[in-house]
Amino acid sequence: MKAVITVTGKDAVGIIAEVAGVCAARGANIMDITQSVISDYFAMIMLTNIDGLNVGFSEFADELAALGKSKALDIHAMHEDIFNTMHHV
Repeated sequence: MKAVITVTGKDAVGIIAEVAGVCAARGANIMDITQSVISDYFAMIMLTNIDGLNVGFSEFADELAALGKSKALDIHAMHEDIFNTMHHV
């Protein structure tokens, strides 16, 4: 299974490293990543394989959201099932 992680907020050093650190610690493998900095604003979309998670998906998503809150960023992890349902025509 996969998850889409989005990060938005004011640009700062280490954002990708910190999100990647949570993924590595929890067993999520980063498959693809795209990021942009526009003026002082950071935006990233990361596709991860979550088959190897060592915690439940909700706990993983909550940990990322808490990281975002601590860094004044908006971080969301969306399970591929939800993503596909939302974007199915």
